[in-house]
Amino acid sequence: MKDKATLEYQGKKFEFPVVEGTEKELAIDIKKLRSTTGMITLDPGYKNTGSCESAITYLDGEKGILRYRGYNIEELAEKADFLEVAYLLIFGELPNKEQLHKFHEDIKHESHVDEEMKKILDAFPKSAHPMGVLSSLTSALIAFNPSSVNITSEKDMYHAIIRIMAKFPVLVAWTMRKQKGLPLDYGDDNLGYVENLHKMMFKRPNKEYVKNKIVIDALDQLLILHADHEQNCSTSTVRITGSSHAGLFVSLSAGISALWGPLHGGANQAVLEMLEAIAADGGDTQKYMNKAKDKNDPFRLMGFGHRVYKNFDPRAKIIKRAADEVLGDLGIEDPILSIAKGLEKVALEDPYFVDRKLYPNVDFYSGIIYRALGIPTEMFTVMFAMGRLPGWIAQWREMRLRGEPIGRPRQVYIGENQRPFVPLNKR
Repeated sequence: MKDKATLEYQGKKFEFPVVEGTEKELAIDIKKLRSTTGMITLDPGYKNTGSCESAITYLDGEKGILRYRGYNIEELAEKADFLEVAYLLIFGELPNKEQLHKFHEDIKHESHVDEEMKKILDAFPKSAHPMGVLSSLTSALIAFNPSSVNITSEKDMYHAIIRIMAKFPVLVAWTMRKQKGLPLDYGDDNLGYVENLHKMMFKRPNKEYVKNKIVIDALDQLLILHADHEQNCSTSTVRITGSSHAGLFVSLSAGISALWGPLHGGANQAVLEMLEAIAADGGDTQKYMNKAKDKNDPFRLMGFGHRVYKNFDPRAKIIKRAADEVLGDLGIEDPILSIAKGLEKVALEDPYFVDRKLYPNVDFYSGIIYRALGIPTEMFTVMFAMGRLPGWIAQWREMRLRGEPIGRPRQVYIGENQRPFVPLNKR
């Protein structure tokens, strides 16, 4: 007999089934709560609400565990590349050599972006935030791919996934090159997926592109670490947008907009802005760590701790090594990065931060790497979106294939009671 949870209210008892996930997670199934009791639950921010059942990502914040389709993030970051991880997230299994080769070849075949998209890009001023540009360009892809995806056709679904995996890196690169005033680049089919992205972003018109393996490997790892993270704000946005049967491209555009916020994908940009503010004030890291300890001080330390992880962010452990390798290889002397290393040292040694588990998180280290690579601060969240793309696709695909109902949260009304209308001349 399945377990049940009992709710008692005003002398009446109501039973609801308990659902158990494959990792022994327990949830009370309240689909029939309102029809049975007349009540709803109130959970601002959905911190205790499961919006779906999903087979994509498992996260245990207390133990610092993150797995994609059952594979530990540490093993994937060390042994797989981003395209393998994308395939895994979207289709459920790691690809064999033939599947991966076909996946990449199909992507390269669809990598051309219609020339008219350049007119849309030209309409934006250089001052436009890259996330706004990327969201608009992603949505605009619909105009050049107007047919809706037939989700019952594996061929149609696969083709839609290939198109966005192919064109999105071009849009990301164009967004940065627009901001920097560089000519647009289509890349090179002879390069790997991440290497091609790097070339499209950084190739100078008067110089030959030279690959740096440490840089490419670090970028590859960053994209893997950002590829999915369970039901976060942007992922939930993609799923709830798609639940109206909105298409893949527009659902992704909605996710990009949700990711833009400083409490979500914009956190790595906020880290660099904080570091720049500390540098402008003389660069005294200890002063700002003391300010962070002071409850009466409005200063907030960005890039430390995590809403979900109550332990060290497993992604931060991985990317810290990559950050050290990149900084060591490039030999960059940057006061901003020196301040970052100073904050990191204090946070890893000071009992105040250690006891509260306020460790540097993935946003902290990703911001350091992106700055070292010469990526503008405003582009940091765009790079986050590039990494999160396969996760969003996987979540949208799963939601549609499971036939989930349209998202429609309830509310507890706290406004005025019914009152009579007062004519304008008597107000």
